[in-house]
Amino acid sequence: MSDLQRTEEWFKDRLGRPTASNYSKLVTSTGKPSTSADAYINELIAQRLTGELPEQITSVHIERGIELESKAISWFEFETDLEVIESGFIKHPTLETGCSPDGLIDLDGGSGIEIKCPAAHTHVGYLRSGKLPAKYVQQVQGSMWVTGRKHWFFLSYHPEMPKLLIRVDRDEEIIKSIEEAVTKACEKIESEYKSIKETYKND
Repeated sequence: MSDLQRTEEWFKDRLGRPTASNYSKLVTSTGKPSTSADAYINELIAQRLTGELPEQITSVHIERGIELESKAISWFEFETDLEVIESGFIKHPTLETGCSPDGLIDLDGGSGIEIKCPAAHTHVGYLRSGKLPAKYVQQVQGSMWVTGRKHWFFLSYHPEMPKLLIRVDRDEEIIKSIEEAVTKACEKIESEYKSIKETYKND
């Protein structure tokens, strides 16, 4: 994982803002509103009200991902002859939202990369499918929306098995759905945060 990520500054940049890794909580991969949208909006409003950073979740799988990500980047750079540029949190030009790419790539108008280092059985599922897993569509397309880049690489890396590397092009229809859902969420977060502050200001 980038040295620019999971720092105190990185967590502060994400505080109270929808992020690409969580766009699936606002919109489905088919462009429909997600049933988890209200719960996610509540979570983000709570972050703004308390000023508390999101919990730094640690698990076996996340720790494994952090450990293997540098190896995955090295493999990608060797296989493609492309350089992966370290990135922190990138804020959308006009909205209070953003993304944290695993890396940026200067290629054909701009690219980026999302790296997953899943458990063996999960990786096999990705290999069998041979395409971008549906659960990451919103994150990948959302990252292209935030950064304005034309395409994105998705890499599922397991050190003991073949790697899955996919180049994903922009899907303007999906991006439009993401933009609408995130814009609506940002507006709701701002207005309801202010409303709560005003209503309960004397408590």
